[in-house]
Amino acid sequence: MNLARPIPRWEAPTPQDVGPTVEDFLMKLGEPTFLWLPGLDATRTRAVSTLLHGNEPSGVRALHRWIREGHQPQVNLLCFIGAIEAALTEPRFSHRCAPNGKDLNRRFRSPFEGKEGAIAQGMLQELHRTQPEALIDLHNTSGRSPAYGVSTLNREIQETLTGVFCDHLIVTDLRLGTLMEATEYDWPTVTIEAGGAKDPQADELAFRGLTRYALAKDFSDCSSPVTVHQHPIRVELQEDATVAYSHAPVPDVDLTLPPNVDRLNFGLWSRQKRLGWVGKRGLDVLWAKNARGQNLSSAIFSVHNGELRLAHPSRLLMVTTIQEIAQSDCLFYILPDS
Repeated sequence: MNLARPIPRWEAPTPQDVGPTVEDFLMKLGEPTFLWLPGLDATRTRAVSTLLHGNEPSGVRALHRWIREGHQPQVNLLCFIGAIEAALTEPRFSHRCAPNGKDLNRRFRSPFEGKEGAIAQGMLQELHRTQPEALIDLHNTSGRSPAYGVSTLNREIQETLTGVFCDHLIVTDLRLGTLMEATEYDWPTVTIEAGGAKDPQADELAFRGLTRYALAKDFSDCSSPVTVHQHPIRVELQEDATVAYSHAPVPDVDLTLPPNVDRLNFGLWSRQKRLGWVGKRGLDVLWAKNARGQNLSSAIFSVHNGELRLAHPSRLLMVTTIQEIAQSDCLFYILPDS
């Protein structure tokens, strides 16, 4: 097991300290860092995590703007900023991980492998020392999408925390090694997917949600009702499979999806509509994984003359149009319509 990496901590940065742009801010930090923002009530602390993926900037943009505007939180805020090297690698905010690095948000479990595992372990140690009353982990979706929360527990506090930011909550029983899984029983934790990484509305949603989260005396005072969806199924490519994005099937590619397939996010997709095209290997290139690790591809999808369709009406989320993410992480998630 790697030794936990000590995480630098910056006490009470001022608006002038953080620089005029978020890029300046990240260059000043240089490495994963905690910020400590003292609250009006010094007896309580909340935590915020941002930029666990370098291509998901809305959270760190919101935090930078919040400090630049000179706000003081109601309670102490412990803020973590993660994949800074990945974010600053040219072109900026386009790399999920640092060059030759691993996904930081898949390393929050033993044996905490590699550099990213050491960072994750160090982050968890600091959180346990601080004992926040809640933790929000701010992310972006890989394509265009409405905002939603994700939790591993279906309790009232998770719904309330989600409602501070948005109005949909996904309760998942999948386990991937994320921050949320590592802290689910220690303090209320919710991941917020603020929307697409290139969508200014996602930046605004993250900022407004962060403001409510930081200033609230009680979360119920600023939370809206949410719709809860349960047990998404994660759809991945088999390891040796290939994917392309085109308006027509690409020869010698195992799966072709439309370039604008992310327009399907959170929409109900019928079984008559074409989702994409499969090659000669058919459904064998897909792995539709439930919490038990079973492959449900044949139950979820059907093929008609090479067209990939859904076997039952379902909602898709986290649909990506980025080939690298589709190959290395996942294509999308499925919520069977209930």
